[in-house]
Amino acid sequence: MPVSKYKNKSTVAQIQERFDADVERFSNLETGQTSTVDAALAMELITTAAVSTTASIRRVLDIGCGAGNNSLRLLQLAGPFDCDLLDLSAPMLSRAQARINASNVGQVRIFHGDFRNIELVADHYDVIIAAAVLHHLRDDDDWHYAFEKIYTLTAPGGSVWISDLVSHETEGVEAMMWRRYGDYLTEFGGGEYKTKVFDYIDKEDSPRPVTFQLDLLRSVGFEQIELLHKNSCFAAYGAVKAA
Repeated sequence: MPVSKYKNKSTVAQIQERFDADVERFSNLETGQTSTVDAALAMELITTAAVSTTASIRRVLDIGCGAGNNSLRLLQLAGPFDCDLLDLSAPMLSRAQARINASNVGQVRIFHGDFRNIELVADHYDVIIAAAVLHHLRDDDDWHYAFEKIYTLTAPGGSVWISDLVSHETEGVEAMMWRRYGDYLTEFGGGEYKTKVFDYIDKEDSPRPVTFQLDLLRSVGFEQIELLHKNSCFAAYGAVKAA
């Protein structure tokens, strides 16, 4: 049996442990997403796109919700809705639930665990958000299963919006974009900060090209696909399910 190229990547438990210890930082967009290019813009775009394309937002699923920043921003734009928060980290979920309960008159439920393993209601969610989470998926089967599940959970006429770390299809462009990202990290925090971020990406993440993901959204059933933004190794994109 061939050895998986992902065998040395972080396990789900290791990823959970890292985020368990970082709740305070991720409770503030300005400090929690400093390693992400255009983090504030990506959040604004995916939440505004959700409102612009979804006729009625009554039920929202936030996959890998962290401390709840994206759901909170969607609440500011769309008003109250029932919100299901899903994350590997129990401390992150507790923080997100407390923050959203303080701003929302709808029901807030939490789901602790791996999105791939948690049973949720099909055709249920008017909006699904997945911000900075899908890059933890590994092989092709993993990606196909996750995207098929997202499609199944989306209500007719609903939408899914993603912002994430991405790779590139061609070797030259991949190298160019990672140089650009490295320059961004160095300018922000110096050479040691760049090395720290690159080391944990190498250990923990396995991003795919945004082109791969847009094709995958279409192949699982979404008909309307949108690329909202891309800068360096980060992108914001999504899709709308036929009514």
